[in-house]
Amino acid sequence: MQVTCGIDWAEDHHDVAVVDSEARLLGKLRISDDAAGFQELLHLLAEHGDSPDEPIPVAIETSRGLLVACLRATGRRVYAINPMAVARYRDRHTVSRKKSDHQDALVLANILRTDAEHHRPLPGDSDLVRAIAVLARAQQDAVWDRTRAQNRLRSHLREYYPSILEAFSDRREHLLAREARAILAIAPTPTEAAALTRSRLKAAVVRAGRQRRIEAETDRIREILRRAWMHQPPLVETAMGHQTLALLAQLNAACQACDDLAQATEELFLQHPDAEIITSFPGLAVLTGARILAEIGDDRTRFDTARNLKAYAGSAPVTRESGRSRQVNHRRIKNSRLAATGRHWAFAALTASPGAHAHYNRRRDAGDRYHAALRHLFNRMLGQLHHCLNTHQKFDEGIAFATPARPELSAAA
Repeated sequence: MQVTCGIDWAEDHHDVAVVDSEARLLGKLRISDDAAGFQELLHLLAEHGDSPDEPIPVAIETSRGLLVACLRATGRRVYAINPMAVARYRDRHTVSRKKSDHQDALVLANILRTDAEHHRPLPGDSDLVRAIAVLARAQQDAVWDRTRAQNRLRSHLREYYPSILEAFSDRREHLLAREARAILAIAPTPTEAAALTRSRLKAAVVRAGRQRRIEAETDRIREILRRAWMHQPPLVETAMGHQTLALLAQLNAACQACDDLAQATEELFLQHPDAEIITSFPGLAVLTGARILAEIGDDRTRFDTARNLKAYAGSAPVTRESGRSRQVNHRRIKNSRLAATGRHWAFAALTASPGAHAHYNRRRDAGDRYHAALRHLFNRMLGQLHHCLNTHQKFDEGIAFATPARPELSAAA
């Protein structure tokens, strides 16, 4: 008898339902979110045939948390079902639109009973790659937080402190530059910045870590800060300076978090056996390679074909066809983290790989826009990565972007 289990997850408790192959409810239970509750769950499953050799599969609406980690540790298949899909299955069983936690657990159990082959269990990734995923995603979140903090500070400075923005407008880092943050720390208002002595300004530049052209950079910044600029009233300017120091503290904390997490991610990623293969690809450095590995994992059975991996990454197009209407558009339902990393990868590959640059130019000549051409390049290189990881070989430019034979030469041969 096939038995399946569904768990409706909540913050402090979980509802459990166990059904058989005939959709009969064998047992239901509400457990607490602690070790005692997990033991109650294991006892319920054991009562209905759960064993180490044939563990009962479990469907749940999340892929994270202690409960999921403990379930995976038992060696059973755990299916993370999207809550939107669960809502559609709920309408399949009842049209009254009623909802309860027990009913959701029952729906999850029935999803596995009827359509388990249409859903994927959580991948069997190693603990190392799961640890890399934790750090890589945290670092990516820190980068986004840093960008938001920089934009908030820049928007605030535009209202009363245009001189500091002008001083670092030609720098790639803008306000992320250490010199900019060091100057804001000692002069949060334009009046204080204009009154800075040359020696104090030079000390701030040196403290920020600059080692070359210190004198020239000091003179350049001092000249800009001492120009004639519009000012807020003195009392308002002082208040805005206090707000700048608060925003600057948030930006400094975000920058420090980015650096610390990046170092930890790179150190852990280099311990993985796939790191050498991944970083052999043009455009993939250690940090971006760690992000790629974090999202695709090291369970090679997860993506049977490169096509499945491309769909997961959102680089493969999706076709919508109905009657005489047929549209081929880019995929919106995807792993957003992998797609974001893929754009950086494809852009970096343009200068690191002649073959990638030539492929991009061909797509542009064919009428693709910038983002579409980059997405197409990412799609191709993702297929190459899938092949190299499954065959345990490094990237080879000559094989990956081999020049196709011209038709007239093939005919002559």
